[in-house]
Amino acid sequence: MTIFHIFQLCGGLGLFLYGMKVMSEGMERAAGDRMREMLWKLTSNRVKGVLFGLGTTAVIQSSSATTVMVVGFINAGLLTLTQSVGIIMGAEIGTTVTAQIIAIKLTDIAPVFIFIGTICFILFKNRSVKRVGEILAGFGILFLGMSLLSSGVEPLREMESFRQFMVNFQSPVVGILTGVVVTSIIQSSSVSIGILQALAFQGLIPLGSAVYVVLGCNIGTCITAVLASLGATTDSKRAAIIHASFNTIGTVIFFMLLTFFPIVTWLEALTPGNVARQIANFHTVFNVTNVILLLPFAPQLVKLAKKLLPGRRDDECLDDERALIHISEAMLEAPAAAVSLVHEELNRMGRLARRNFAASVKAFFDKDYGQVEKVLRREKTINYINREIIRYLVKCSSLELSDKDRVVIGSFFNVVGDIERIGDHAENFAGYTLARIDEKLKFSMEALTELRIMTKKVEEIIDLSLDVFAKRDETRLDAVAELERTIDEMQVDFKQSHINRLSIEVCSPKSGVIFTDMIGELERVADHAVNIAFSLRPMTKKPT
Repeated sequence: MTIFHIFQLCGGLGLFLYGMKVMSEGMERAAGDRMREMLWKLTSNRVKGVLFGLGTTAVIQSSSATTVMVVGFINAGLLTLTQSVGIIMGAEIGTTVTAQIIAIKLTDIAPVFIFIGTICFILFKNRSVKRVGEILAGFGILFLGMSLLSSGVEPLREMESFRQFMVNFQSPVVGILTGVVVTSIIQSSSVSIGILQALAFQGLIPLGSAVYVVLGCNIGTCITAVLASLGATTDSKRAAIIHASFNTIGTVIFFMLLTFFPIVTWLEALTPGNVARQIANFHTVFNVTNVILLLPFAPQLVKLAKKLLPGRRDDECLDDERALIHISEAMLEAPAAAVSLVHEELNRMGRLARRNFAASVKAFFDKDYGQVEKVLRREKTINYINREIIRYLVKCSSLELSDKDRVVIGSFFNVVGDIERIGDHAENFAGYTLARIDEKLKFSMEALTELRIMTKKVEEIIDLSLDVFAKRDETRLDAVAELERTIDEMQVDFKQSHINRLSIEVCSPKSGVIFTDMIGELERVADHAVNIAFSLRPMTKKPT
């Protein structure tokens, strides 16, 4: 084997990996919005979950991406652990499509795909056409890499050391471990099985050895979901455990079946002389059979995951915790899910700001030091989440997103700022409370009544705006605008009432300053709430 063959092997492997990445990312971007919408409509029916997982993975050519997306949606509370089981199983069937395509061996026409794809990507401005071009180019690069890879490994047939290695490689345990290790490193069972097929094209590996490597590849691919679940909620980690359990149990079952039944002989008879196709067929048979056998036991898999990782229930996770609950770095690997997860984290931040505002109002009227301390503590959490969400949004902006999602991400930058400002105003109210207590300031009954009326209206507009944002419900924007007008009118009326009280010396100047500042801040809080609601329609003029 010459240095030229080594270069050819390395170059082929590089092109194969790059082509797989370009093709799968192009497909994921093209289907991202539809996948998310379908997932939101998903019911708890396990069969529908399998079909969704199968279809999604067949389209985006990556069970890892599908599983990461599932982990992310569980983390955001958009999907239950039970619902995830079917999707994870379906994804394992969907990923077999790649091996079936590779087995067709379209290497002779790969340059045609690259040419057409490049033309579409460079010459056309339409984003959909560009994505199709990206998919075609990736498809062609994948097969070009496969061709170089096959040519690069061809001399191995004449090497005595390699033949001796293949004798030892026939051990089932060695085969499984090899599949686990290689796939864990590459983080793609499709790629590792593709490399296995490249060896098969040159007759370097028999089906009897390859089947055990395939079993190991299915276990190794679970590493991506495990990494994605780190730092996530308990149920997200359980989903990764279910994924690993599913493939591990399936491997044990097939290990025994291969021992007692001539499965290899049956597959060889189905497509004689084509080991690459036989590998693809075994991969499909393994995953389809595994789903059929284990889908009825989905509840038991969930119970097993909960037993292996008891932990606390996710609904007991406190919003006040100074950490990101719904988003993580690993979720950036699934752009289709990233936008939804940021939305959930913003909803959580909004709930925190709302609670802090309510606590600051209570602190003022009750003259409560304890509430003031809670407000100041929670404000630090809000500031932390604000910084982390902005950092995450910057990273999201660099992803290849759909036009719709890019607009949404842009609006989120404004929303996170508006929520943070509501938190700041709550902190200011805490300061007014301290001044009222420490300086023993007196407020007239009329002033306190007006403040209570206005704070109640502001709390109402915060609740409405956050609910509109959380549910993406544009039908209630007019109600938000109407509340805003009412609050604006209150500010004008109460300022005039305050002036009248000052003129007859009912209210002290120091208390009057705080009163004026408070109704001004209340009006600005309402403005920020309106901005949050109207972020759903970035092009819509907000009420003035």
